[in-house]
Amino acid sequence: MKKIKFKKLFHGRGKPHAVLKGRSPTQIICVSFVVVIALGTVLLSLPVASRQGRLGVVDAMFTATSATCVTGLVVRDTWTQFTGFGQLVILLLIQIGGLGLVTLTSFFALAMRRRMGFRDLRLLGESVSADGYAQAKDVLKIVVGLAALFEGVGILLLLFAFVPQYGAEGIWISIFTAISAFCNAGFDLFGRFGAYSSLVPYVNNYYVQAVIIFMIIAGGLGFMVWVELGEWHKKHRLSLHARVVLSFSLLLWIGGAVLLALLEWNNPATMGQLSVPGRVMAALFQSVSTRTAGMNTIDLAACSPISKLLMSMLQFIGAAPGSTGGGVKVTTFAVVILTIRSVAQGRDDCVIADHHIESKTVYRALTIIFIGALAAFGSAVVVYYNTAEVVSVIDCIFESCSAFGTVGLSVGVTGRLNTGAKVLYMLVMFMGRVGPVSLAMSLTAKPDDNKRKIMPVGHINVG
Repeated sequence: MKKIKFKKLFHGRGKPHAVLKGRSPTQIICVSFVVVIALGTVLLSLPVASRQGRLGVVDAMFTATSATCVTGLVVRDTWTQFTGFGQLVILLLIQIGGLGLVTLTSFFALAMRRRMGFRDLRLLGESVSADGYAQAKDVLKIVVGLAALFEGVGILLLLFAFVPQYGAEGIWISIFTAISAFCNAGFDLFGRFGAYSSLVPYVNNYYVQAVIIFMIIAGGLGFMVWVELGEWHKKHRLSLHARVVLSFSLLLWIGGAVLLALLEWNNPATMGQLSVPGRVMAALFQSVSTRTAGMNTIDLAACSPISKLLMSMLQFIGAAPGSTGGGVKVTTFAVVILTIRSVAQGRDDCVIADHHIESKTVYRALTIIFIGALAAFGSAVVVYYNTAEVVSVIDCIFESCSAFGTVGLSVGVTGRLNTGAKVLYMLVMFMGRVGPVSLAMSLTAKPDDNKRKIMPVGHINVG
């Protein structure tokens, strides 16, 4: 009897399938994140998860949302507040959120040799950003394999730094830090040096910074870009997508580092007290981390308003599609910028490297930018009017861009949020993780929305 019920559950003849019938892959993915967040909330609110007392439901939900959405914003310092059990729960949420619940469950289904139908492959293709459903299974294996490889390398490299310093506990710190950095989560266990200290104690440790920069980049570039780089010796060419990701990522990393160095070079509260190599390393680390990782080696609250505005823009842009990072994505930013260039040159369409970009891609990019800006700056306005006596406008913009970009960098605003503002930031983090357009479609799309309809051509003068 049990076997029959199990079959009904996974082959579409039972109630669970009836509930999901007609739901789009995007809707199922959104629901999967909600389920994980709810489970994480329950576990983190248990007395065994906290060192003292019991974490409130709202704070537990905020932490679970931040971990699952691989953000890193916290209302309680991870090391100070949580026991080993609580830290393990957070790490599992980070891993699930970084790869995606659908990705992990599909991987284990394949490992158990369960046959996947077309609907399963469609959902998997949406989850791992595969070009076609037929590629979904191969992409899944690549995603999990690359994640295991990079995280394993990161753990091994960090062991050389943390085990001599912390002894056996250094193994756990290496595991936690490597996975958090690869998943671009921003959580850390260095609150022992002072609550919310992040990597400030390692500002002069170039080895640790270099390893974490490597892990952040590894997770933020996108799995399929790494596949193309791995096959370079065979094909000697990269797809347009990979070229755009690499060129614009490099531009943002280097450009961001140069601008931050110029702005903070003589600021005694941030980089001014460091050596010249230390300032260069701090600027590079912050430029890379600001894109989606949420770790910092300098006091961000002490940065100039212009530096905070620059970092807000980097946080808003985020990482690459199909990666563990968030934001509107670097390719979205690239399409909008290059569309502006094409229009300025008198072209009717967006052209990138002698390739015509479909208008639907441009429309989607513009929609993502608009909805993302509305979420980030709209939430900044709400938070400012709830904390105006103690928080500046630029700090609210910075924190809200950090929430939407699932970055996790903070200038102290999150710790001052009231319950309503915490709920608002949870929604912003969730939107940033699943994608603004994907979330909008999951809430508003109807089964017949994609059917072509014959409509008259409308003419509107603009500009």
